[in-house]
Amino acid sequence: MTKRAEVFLKQLVLLIDLAVLVMAFLGTYYLRASVHAFYRADFIPGGDVLGPLKSLDSYLSLLLLILPLWIVTLYLLGAYGGLRVKSYRHMAWLVLKACTLGLLFFGSVVFILKLHYVSRSFMALFFVLSFCLLALERALLMTCFHVMLRRGYFHRSLLIVGTGPRAIRLIKAVQSHPGGGLRVIGLLDDDLSRVVRVVTTESVTGVTLLGTLAQLPEILQQHVVDEVVFVVPRSWMTRIEPSILACELAGVRATVAADLFNMRFAKAHPSDLDGIPLISFDTTSVDQWGLAAKRVIDLLVSGIGLLALLPLFPLIALVIKATSPGPVLFRQIRCGLNGRRFTLYKFRSMVEGAEAKQAELSHLNELNGPAFKATSDPRLTSVGRWLRKFSIDELPQLVNVLKGEMSLVGPRPPIPAEVGQYEPWQRRRLSMRPGITGYWQVNGRNHIKDFDEWMQLDLEYIDRWSLLLDTKILLKTVPTVLLGVGAK
Repeated sequence: MTKRAEVFLKQLVLLIDLAVLVMAFLGTYYLRASVHAFYRADFIPGGDVLGPLKSLDSYLSLLLLILPLWIVTLYLLGAYGGLRVKSYRHMAWLVLKACTLGLLFFGSVVFILKLHYVSRSFMALFFVLSFCLLALERALLMTCFHVMLRRGYFHRSLLIVGTGPRAIRLIKAVQSHPGGGLRVIGLLDDDLSRVVRVVTTESVTGVTLLGTLAQLPEILQQHVVDEVVFVVPRSWMTRIEPSILACELAGVRATVAADLFNMRFAKAHPSDLDGIPLISFDTTSVDQWGLAAKRVIDLLVSGIGLLALLPLFPLIALVIKATSPGPVLFRQIRCGLNGRRFTLYKFRSMVEGAEAKQAELSHLNELNGPAFKATSDPRLTSVGRWLRKFSIDELPQLVNVLKGEMSLVGPRPPIPAEVGQYEPWQRRRLSMRPGITGYWQVNGRNHIKDFDEWMQLDLEYIDRWSLLLDTKILLKTVPTVLLGVGAK
């Protein structure tokens, strides 16, 4: 199945899920109301549990909380992918986990916001009904999908132009997913002698060569072709233009393989600018919904965190001011996303003018490379050492997160002097917004002595990024900070 078709299927299933959840919600309300009407609450022990419900209008507003909770949880657990390959049992298990997590979050919000009118029996009944209906819906969808695939629906016949290693790799990718609905009907090549030889003596990975590139218009008339995929060298770009026009005239989709360059980790994806088609190579996640959710989480957590810690900040400032001369806050220019410069805020943990003294202490540096880390840094104040041990000095960076200069999780923001000494491969760590905590903090923190190892951990985070990974890092950060592991 092509990416476009898979995205459409996911969106379709999401819309069906929304409809099913609304049905489960309304069914829960009327079923719960019917139970109250049938049994008089005063004859039942703990009768308040099955007491009367408020009006439906009062409950409908809960859908604004329930729908996003259930849908996001289903998405994060992978319930929108692999409908053609996952078993019914596996999908039912994913739905059960999603409904359980959704219920926990929903119950927490009800408790925190003190929504006393929301009945506990209503929540329990909705959990059961939403699981049953969603699991049944998934079973029906998967059954329908498999039946339609067997009957030929969703099948697309591909004609591949090219016989090189990239073309063979594409064929194997198609053949390794027999349930995807794609079938390669043949190959074309521009070398007539090769075509004649291979057609008469052999086939390429089980797919026959049908002719030359010049014969494409004729082949499009003789065979059922849904899509022509050009997997050709860069030098062929001008040579295939007439063939692409032939596909256009025949009303057949033409696709050019985007792996024109041997990229090691960048991912290609199509885009356009005012109608001009483009192929982009991204080294960071292109999950726009995930990145948007990451930013929303940053805003919520930093805003709530600043409000909660506001009473504590004056006390910290008073201790810093009373124990050493100088400002309370330390301000420093750092490099953020793609090298953008911003002012980073920290509680001052060193003596005034500490930056000017760093060159004199180069012999204490325990980290090979442009960064500076020292266990026994003499510039630290007595209070500053304590602030650093438990990362309290980092708390003002919540302001940087709120402003969008940083994120809760990401590579640590370097100073411009360090960036100026980066090797080309190390600069890629700037391709994601810097964070207060990150992958290296929970995988060794300052116990890491090798600068390249630090960079590799940051790049590994960028390549593996997901909301789930961010959540794991945040959860691991808590004990790391509380125990002061590796702090310097």
